[in-house]
Amino acid sequence: MIELTINGQPQQFESALNVQQLIEQLDLQGKRIAIERNGEIVPRSQFSELALVDGDQLEVVVAVGGG
Repeated sequence: MIELTINGQPQQFESALNVQQLIEQLDLQGKRIAIERNGEIVPRSQFSELALVDGDQLEVVVAVGGG
């Protein structure tokens, strides 16, 4: 089990996961999002490669369009 802090809220997950798997678990796939991990922006090209570890601090921002 790992614990991540997402947008200031601690959340626990059954097993290790990468950024793409986190997006799927949070039901954010298909949305325009930006993710910051421990103070650094994660490039979209690394979502499926970057493994998250216990204690990571994440900020997830969903882009909202409008006019």
